[in-house]
Amino acid sequence: MNQRILTTLEFNKVKKALENYLATDQGMEELEKLVPINDRQRIQTALDETEDGLKVQRLRGGIPVPKLKSIRPHMKRIEIGANLNGIELAEVARVLSTTNEVSKFFGDLADSEIEFARLYHWNEQLVTIPALTRRLKEAIDEDGRVTDEASPELRSIRQSIRRSEQSVRENLDSIVRGKNAKYLSDALVTMRNDRYVIPVKAEYRNIFGGVVHDQSSSGQTLFIEPKQIVELNNRLRQHQIAERTEIERILSELSAELVPYRRDILQNAYVIGQFDFINAKARYGKEIKAIVPEITEDNQVDFRQARHPLIDPEKVVPNDIAIGRDYQAVVITGPNTGGKTITLKTLGLLQLMGQAGLAIPAGEESTMGIFDEVYADIGDEQSIEQSLSTFSSHMTNIVSILDKVDEKSLVLFDELGAGTDPQEGAALAIAILDFLGAKSAYVMATTHYPELKIYGYNRPGTINASMEFDVDTLSPTYRLLIGVPGRSNAFEISRRLGLAPTVIDSAKQIMDDESQDLNEMIADLENRRKMAETEYLEVRYHMDEAEKLHKQLEDAYSYFYEEREKELAKARKDANKIVEDAQEKAEKVISDIRKMQLAGGNSGVKEHQLIDARTQLAGLRQEEDHLQKNKVLKKAKEQKRMKAGDEVMVNTYGQRGTLIKKEGDSWQVQIGILKMTVPESDMTVVAPMKEPVQRVVNTVRSSQASHVANQLDLRGQRYEEALAEVDQYLDAAILAGYPQVTIVHGKGTGALRQGITDYLKNHRSVASFEFAPNNQGGNGATIVKFK
Repeated sequence: MNQRILTTLEFNKVKKALENYLATDQGMEELEKLVPINDRQRIQTALDETEDGLKVQRLRGGIPVPKLKSIRPHMKRIEIGANLNGIELAEVARVLSTTNEVSKFFGDLADSEIEFARLYHWNEQLVTIPALTRRLKEAIDEDGRVTDEASPELRSIRQSIRRSEQSVRENLDSIVRGKNAKYLSDALVTMRNDRYVIPVKAEYRNIFGGVVHDQSSSGQTLFIEPKQIVELNNRLRQHQIAERTEIERILSELSAELVPYRRDILQNAYVIGQFDFINAKARYGKEIKAIVPEITEDNQVDFRQARHPLIDPEKVVPNDIAIGRDYQAVVITGPNTGGKTITLKTLGLLQLMGQAGLAIPAGEESTMGIFDEVYADIGDEQSIEQSLSTFSSHMTNIVSILDKVDEKSLVLFDELGAGTDPQEGAALAIAILDFLGAKSAYVMATTHYPELKIYGYNRPGTINASMEFDVDTLSPTYRLLIGVPGRSNAFEISRRLGLAPTVIDSAKQIMDDESQDLNEMIADLENRRKMAETEYLEVRYHMDEAEKLHKQLEDAYSYFYEEREKELAKARKDANKIVEDAQEKAEKVISDIRKMQLAGGNSGVKEHQLIDARTQLAGLRQEEDHLQKNKVLKKAKEQKRMKAGDEVMVNTYGQRGTLIKKEGDSWQVQIGILKMTVPESDMTVVAPMKEPVQRVVNTVRSSQASHVANQLDLRGQRYEEALAEVDQYLDAAILAGYPQVTIVHGKGTGALRQGITDYLKNHRSVASFEFAPNNQGGNGATIVKFK
């Protein structure tokens, strides 16, 4: 990618934000090398690693990587035979310890059968060296000090040092606290030239003898090593020299032990740096609520609810930005300060982030393309860091872009053709867009020129777009509207600010008919889009409810099928058991008959014995319809049959009612002041209430309220029919438990709107009503709120 685009779209600011999440020097090196690339395989690999990082972040809070310094210089010194100091060895030990911890971490993830696309691949490249790691941890502590456990000799030497120090201090303490304390400037023991001394007044220097090591700036105090501890200090000094010699030997030994493993240690540091970089990408992605986009084969860019990552999340407005599927050029028209430039930058920066393997701040199922180059000519009036460019500098940049552009380029133009005569500028803009279209490049351009509004309709593969403007608040909403060209709101804004209608009418007459027709066409498109959006939301709501119901039915059917199979299996088992028992008893009866036959001789079996045997066999038969003949059950069943006048519970609404008359498989039911037709299967007979209880009218809540729409469209209906439908609709909406509904009556002559307004004023269940906001129909729709 060209460096200019990285600066123009502020890609380096994204890298700066990533820097805050890195812990290792190696990770910082990976970040410095981060640039957008155009190799599909490498981009997919980087995105897979980011996806894995987000998964680990979600499941385990991230990969355990601590702060680590670069050990590459240390390994260079080892390679040439030099020794490392304690701090350097501690940094190497920290790398080896982190290697063990990370390996164990991924071992636990593997045991939990958590799958990753790339992380296990990196983990397999780690080389654990347990013996060396243990040796370094025993010999060197975190701040680089050689520990007593480094060698038995060092432990013995340090014990001797401690004993010698104690002896010196005891002798000096006896002087400081003894009868000679009056000759001291201060009752303390200090050190000079690594030897213990006491501060003696200059005039009493001969009292203690020994060696003078220093004096105060005034010369009044001498720091003397008394003669009785000179030998003790000498012995202490010898031990300290022995300690330093032993530490150097240990450091040399440890450095030599690293030599065979230097490549493995460097590899471990590199892999840990990769993990740190993946961690940083995931943490930054979580911070900006980002997702990993899918790469499309044919450069179809579809960023859903895309947000600029460098704008405050509380202020940024998400937009759906798409290019490449149905059109390769998007022309955004409309006035300044609407957010056109930010939209351009969002598209470009998110594409760069995706090609750098980063997660992008967009919605799920967003897709990205792969471009060899991204070019931009953005003279950003809203940017503090850039000043306005002249027409010539703009054109110089555009010329260089046109020389390099091809079918794998994404080109972003801000205010194309601006800075010169409007007619010439518009002609140049159209010619440039035609040239890019011939090259099959992907283009998004913003412009003020109305001529380009027509261009979007006439050119194949090109679409108009604009930034929405709220005339009520006189401010932009920063929402991108694909398919709707921008229009001037000057007349409407002037009217709301109080400009005389005669002046506005005069201006409209001066304006040519073609421009006026174009503005009216755009206004009509905007209204149709808002209506379509409202209808889409309603259809989407019903679709979600239908899908939810379908899922519930699928689950219920699956449960029913499983239970039926279980019951059938149980019944078969019970039936087989009954048959087995019957066969066993029949065999016994037959056996008894044979015995009687044999015992009776010529006389045979007597008649009453055969009758008894037949009775026993008949007794094996199981009664099948005993429940049907059960008089108690029959009586209960008769009582459950519904008849006019019965009180019932309507299950759908959870309300009691009284049966009036039967209509086929349904009943007409009186529920309070309402009469409704309800299927018999949806009701249960209940005992009548013993005492009438005065109740307030409750809102009837429906478990199936979704069959009542939250919007009633009356456009095209006659006055009387519309009011009758409103009456029925409000009753149904109240029963469904809606807090508010929308009645769309259109603008027209205003008669229907006025009639509905008068009706709502007198409706006892209506708390308030008002016209809908402008982006939902304005005074062509009324929002009704219930008590």
